[in-house]
Amino acid sequence: MTDLVVPRRLVAGEPGWTTSADVVVVGSGIAGLTTALRLRQRVDRVLLVTKTVLNEGSTQWAQGGIAAALDPGDSPEEHLHDTLVAGCGICDVAAVTALVHEGPARVRELVALGAEFDRDAEGEIKLTREGGHHKDRIAHAGGDATGKEISRALIAALHRVQDDPGIEVIEHALVVDLLQDQDSRVCGVTLHVIGEGQMDGVGAATSRAVVLATGGLGQVYSATTNPSVATGDGMAAALRAGAVLADVEFVQFHPTVLWLGEGSSGQQPLISEAVRGEGAFLVDRDGVRFMQGRHPLADLAPRDVVSRAIVDRMQETGERHVFLDARHLGREFLEARFPSIVARCRELGFDTATELLPVAPAQHYASGGVRTDLVGRSSLDGLYACGEVSCTGVHGANRLASNSLLEGLVFAHRIADDISERLARGELPQSTPGAPSGAAALLDGSARVQVQAAMTDGAGAVRSAASLASTAEALRDLALAATSTEPDPDSWETTNLLHIGQVLTLAASLREETRGGHVRSDHTEQVDPRWRGHTLLVRGADTRVTTTFEPVAEQDLT
Repeated sequence: MTDLVVPRRLVAGEPGWTTSADVVVVGSGIAGLTTALRLRQRVDRVLLVTKTVLNEGSTQWAQGGIAAALDPGDSPEEHLHDTLVAGCGICDVAAVTALVHEGPARVRELVALGAEFDRDAEGEIKLTREGGHHKDRIAHAGGDATGKEISRALIAALHRVQDDPGIEVIEHALVVDLLQDQDSRVCGVTLHVIGEGQMDGVGAATSRAVVLATGGLGQVYSATTNPSVATGDGMAAALRAGAVLADVEFVQFHPTVLWLGEGSSGQQPLISEAVRGEGAFLVDRDGVRFMQGRHPLADLAPRDVVSRAIVDRMQETGERHVFLDARHLGREFLEARFPSIVARCRELGFDTATELLPVAPAQHYASGGVRTDLVGRSSLDGLYACGEVSCTGVHGANRLASNSLLEGLVFAHRIADDISERLARGELPQSTPGAPSGAAALLDGSARVQVQAAMTDGAGAVRSAASLASTAEALRDLALAATSTEPDPDSWETTNLLHIGQVLTLAASLREETRGGHVRSDHTEQVDPRWRGHTLLVRGADTRVTTTFEPVAEQDLT
């Protein structure tokens, strides 16, 4: 038991309109789009809701690619091993096994759907390598625009069936909270739609199942590679409804984010790991290659190792960044292989072919989230989660590069198949949402910068008991000072960030070790086997958050 209290719902007006579907899918990245398209082949009515427009989620920002054992010289077993090593001993082996064995077929299905990956002279999909991988298994498109191409192909497939009355898309829709019946089964969502005619304002969408594919929580920090829509909405709504969250302390900070100077905030430009995969390397202000000798893979070590090394070197030199040196790759190669990165750097005044690029770690990916089983079911009946909002156990303490798109793809198929099979068996009956109950909360949108500052200062790339206690206190003060304000999307998002920040800080304070994306300056060694396991959090009926620890069997990482 802790003293952390999370309310049941957000302050919002009564729903002014209603709609219904067999399944509501929330989110339009690779996870949401794939789930919706596959479900429509099997169920009568699917409602896809997305926060802004279809192509503004995190998927389109994925530069590196999608990992799968597509090469004859590679194997799912080798991909499995690399994933377990990156996950620092707490991956769910069964989940990773499903990922790596089903992944190649899912990628080939994407190609059949219309996704155009880069190909070699023989017409085969061109494969590259990224940090933590021991084989070339990263498929990419447009050099460094893989996510954008996958998003394009999936949206095009959706557009081909949009005349189908069995699938409906609502854009500009922010999910406020989950609807539950008297038995706590999830049976829909409340959502706010901006400027959609009679659907303007808060409404209710009832369903027999809800799939959260809402992405990550990057905006809880001052600097992130995530888009502005990544405010942890799905994770926070699931928390308030009583779903179990797992491993939220494991936040991956991408090591090479372009450093734009003091005070830069919001979404920052990412320099893909694939640049180092092609031969770029890190140096400090004196030109020293500090990754050599730090890890057998040097500059291609797993992201947590590289991020920690950069933070250490910045502390040693007193600098706020290090440098990425790609100059030896040549202008012609860089412009052909990384056109988006080169163009973005040029817009910001950097020439990748002639200059060292200042880089520093920034928040990139949430390895934890809504805990699910192998078919995407959460601890609440009727609620599924897919993609970054979920915690399938695939990533453990640290996601292996380019496994995120693959996870969304593989588990979207598993979720769609499970839901359609359950509906065919007469399970997941339509039920009536209960009346809103319990305390409601709302933090004014103007407090967002305070939430972000507290999280960045105390629960960022490097943490300690003292820094986490300071963050917890700052967030608690914000929660206690929250007054009733006029509900609006900015306030709902800010309150979601507060709630996620609170449980993340709690989990990080409990885990007294350094492991993967969780770096503790006061517990630097990963030596005590009692920490090999998952941190689980759940909001109880009394509004208090309880925590438990679930051990994981030892894994062979040699």
